[in-house]
Amino acid sequence: MLPRRALAATAAALLLGATAGCAERPSGFSDGRLDVVTAFYPLQFLAERVGGDAVRVIQLTKPGAEPHDVELSPRQVGKVSTAGLVVYLKGFQPAVDQAVDLEARDRAFDAGAVVRLLPSEEHEHEPGQEEHAEAGEGADPHVWLDPARYATIAGALAERLAQADPAHADAYASRAGTLRTELTALDGEYAKALTTCARRELVTSHAAFRYLADRYGLTEVGITGISPEAEPSPRRLAHVAEEARATGTTTIFFETLVSPKVAETIAREVGARTAVLDPIEGVTEPGADYFTVMRANLAALTTALGCTS
Repeated sequence: MLPRRALAATAAALLLGATAGCAERPSGFSDGRLDVVTAFYPLQFLAERVGGDAVRVIQLTKPGAEPHDVELSPRQVGKVSTAGLVVYLKGFQPAVDQAVDLEARDRAFDAGAVVRLLPSEEHEHEPGQEEHAEAGEGADPHVWLDPARYATIAGALAERLAQADPAHADAYASRAGTLRTELTALDGEYAKALTTCARRELVTSHAAFRYLADRYGLTEVGITGISPEAEPSPRRLAHVAEEARATGTTTIFFETLVSPKVAETIAREVGARTAVLDPIEGVTEPGADYFTVMRANLAALTTALGCTS
């Protein structure tokens, strides 16, 4: 049996070795991969495509959940605190903004900070709207619905990942380049299909498609504003119905994660049908991803707007 002094020295050496091992282990990494926490689906998709097998992606918004007003559990806040990088969109999810501000301000990538944001419908007539939009205040957050802006975000994310994990910088840049090529092709499909249409007005249950409309020369008329759960006033319902009649709208669009009742009410009022237009805030169908949903949206748009390519 070892003397007590020798046992104490051995224990101290083991403790020092364990502490040194912890000190050498890079923070924000698990099993050699960078831990990337993403706020909701479009950012998860980018992180997985650009990060590849060099990252471990942790999603804060559960599939099928409406992301605007997500609440975080203490466990999720802990994930934000220990992440190598947090990918979020400032101003879209207050609970995520707060967690980032408190726990990961120096390890966060704000997707809205690398592209020009459009003001939301509620702020478009306010003085200084462009300055507010650039700062993320009063801005429309649904930037991923413009493939060109989405590609810009992908490229900036690759650079931010490279800062956190320089060993895989070339791989991040390569994957971002591949994704940009795919998004450019998608942009071309939209531009071609929506060039010649009988109608260019887009009536939606939730004002989520402004970037898409801006990109392809359409006009969005949202029944509700940025928040899909807001209740439209009778005056707003009457205004949208009037717009729909005046423009000969044949389709009122609703989305997958909220009730279609308001869209169905307007459709009955004006004699139109309803169809799904997905803002891609979350994906629940097996095998579906950003590209499959965007192409399904394009098919729905060309039918509703009477487009001929």
